[in-house]
Amino acid sequence: MSDEQPQPTPRPERGRHLSAPVTRRALALVAIGAVLAAIATIFLAGGFDRGEKLPVHTNGVGPQPTGAVAGDAFGSATTGDCLTWSEADASDLGQVDCAQPHQFEVATDVDLSLYPGTEFGPGAKFPGVLRFSELRDEQCAPAVNTYLNGRFDPKGKFSVGLINPGEAGWSAGERTIRCGLQFSGVTGALLPIQGLVAQQDQSKTWNVATCVGINQNVPSDPVDCTQPHAFEVVGVIDLASQFPGGMPSVEDQDRFLEKACTDASTGYLGSPDVLRDKTLTLFWDNLDLDSWLVGSRKINCSIGKEVDGSGFATIVGSAKGEILINGQAPVPPPTAPDGRSAPTPLPGAAPLPGA
Repeated sequence: MSDEQPQPTPRPERGRHLSAPVTRRALALVAIGAVLAAIATIFLAGGFDRGEKLPVHTNGVGPQPTGAVAGDAFGSATTGDCLTWSEADASDLGQVDCAQPHQFEVATDVDLSLYPGTEFGPGAKFPGVLRFSELRDEQCAPAVNTYLNGRFDPKGKFSVGLINPGEAGWSAGERTIRCGLQFSGVTGALLPIQGLVAQQDQSKTWNVATCVGINQNVPSDPVDCTQPHAFEVVGVIDLASQFPGGMPSVEDQDRFLEKACTDASTGYLGSPDVLRDKTLTLFWDNLDLDSWLVGSRKINCSIGKEVDGSGFATIVGSAKGEILINGQAPVPPPTAPDGRSAPTPLPGAAPLPGA
């Protein structure tokens, strides 16, 4: 048993105040990185994958666990159960109350021995990476959507996963896989989930004060702010507070978020001058229709620094204190003649008077 991270969706850098080329490049590289991490993980460990329909089991009814190689927790896990482990190969996999941190929420189990033909029959070869990926798409994606009553956000924080019994379990005759939900990081690591997915907003957000790491100018997974990172989260905004009805356009979102994120940044940093003095830029996410229709409503406001239109600079330290940008302390821009700070114009804005 192990974990493969399916279709990546991280997109925190899709902000309004970073250039479109930077955003598109960052999004593309994040997606590629997550896919490669997913493939590498399943190849090394043999286990999680994504979602011809086979019979599935609900309401706790399913094949009897063998109690052999895969273990009781895997063999008995069924719809609504939550699983956790600490070993890289998930050899210590166990069931926990879903209110506790966990890595996987089971949507259903699928008995591959019922698959037509001999592909998964007795003595069959353990499936390879690509086959498990196909099974994840074929079996688990629709199962997860059904489990969530059609309210799965394909661009949110959760992704579709699959646990197989591992090569040893397969050799012992175990043919049942578990489909479910996981929170996949960009690097392929599984991040903790707390609570049932159906009971929470699925928006792709990080908590305030989270610093998101950096790899080759592209955001990666959360790190301590003393470590190199691409940006720091300064706010979580609930769009439902401003838009209780239908989905707002991107333009309407931006008009609201410009002030909301500015206020969040000022409150987080303690002064409106800190952002300017540290040469950082404020940006935010937007929600699209797919996410809105299933109930996602939250976005992040974040601060980072663009590098020559090609990605993010590397920041060390929280913006609340002393920081280094690409190894150097930021140099505040000159102030206006009357001693007041000259605000940094937004991209595309008209030049300041006298500039």
